[in-house]
Amino acid sequence: MSKKVRWGVVGTAKIAVEKVIPATQLAPSCEVVAIASRSQERADAVASALNIPKAYGAYEHLLADPDVDAIYIPLPNHLHVPFSIQALQSGKHVLCEKPIGLSSAEGQRLADVAEQHSGLKCMEAFMYRHHPQWQQAREWVRQGSIGSLQTIHSFFSYFNDDPDNIRHVEEWGGGGLMDIGCYPISLSRFLFETEPLRVSAVAERDPKYGTDRLTSAILDFGTGTATFTCGTQLVPFQRVQIFGTIGRIEIEIPFNAPPERPCRMWLQSADSSIQELQLDICDQYTIQAERFARSILDDTSVPTPMTDAVSNMRVIEAIQRAASNSAWERV
Repeated sequence: MSKKVRWGVVGTAKIAVEKVIPATQLAPSCEVVAIASRSQERADAVASALNIPKAYGAYEHLLADPDVDAIYIPLPNHLHVPFSIQALQSGKHVLCEKPIGLSSAEGQRLADVAEQHSGLKCMEAFMYRHHPQWQQAREWVRQGSIGSLQTIHSFFSYFNDDPDNIRHVEEWGGGGLMDIGCYPISLSRFLFETEPLRVSAVAERDPKYGTDRLTSAILDFGTGTATFTCGTQLVPFQRVQIFGTIGRIEIEIPFNAPPERPCRMWLQSADSSIQELQLDICDQYTIQAERFARSILDDTSVPTPMTDAVSNMRVIEAIQRAASNSAWERV
């Protein structure tokens, strides 16, 4: 392999075209060499706009390209696992968008295939975890800057009522919990560094689409709790508050951290003083691509193992059950 990982992108989703591909092109160890769409015309247009050398009108044609080392998959949720497995079986490393699949069983199937291809790397693309603000938050929690972690409050919302949007197709894994509720679940597990024991939740479903448009949940970790609300037909907003016995951490833009300006976070100490930390400008998608590429080039473990992706899906499923049954559910 060359000194750079040669990437192929399976799909021309907005997140790929506007965020991930431009950011990956800035990563020192990465080179985007091919893109595929179901339409040759669409693939050609995106390749031309982003200066990508090769464009394919079928996903399978890109997977067969011997000049591609790693695949990034931004397809709809129901296609994540099938095409990730195809990519692995084609000898490609895989970085797949979250959530990893439609169920924990599906995610486990991918994890099992990835284990069978031990020379290949496979990871869920939770980009937020790679941003320095989350590394800092975890360090503060670990070193006891807020005392003992007690509870995390998260909010994440946007407004989308487009009937043609794939997020409104229930059988494709649509709905707010799968799309953005997975973030508060992930970050809570990231900070508590364990799995919740049980969950409780309520969900409101869209009468037209059948997908959840407003979900609120409680995660019980035994030593503390995490609560969150996610909504897909609300005013856009996001914020995370992390509370300990003697202090508090607040993250201003926890998920869609802007790549063009500094991010801010605050640490409230035991004496009630508040320290503002302004982080250097960075792109979390570039960091994610670089860290994944280095795991390939250096043959080291990926930053986030597949077991984490499967565990996150188990919590999502428990929340879905809790919302349906109006009762606490074990994870």
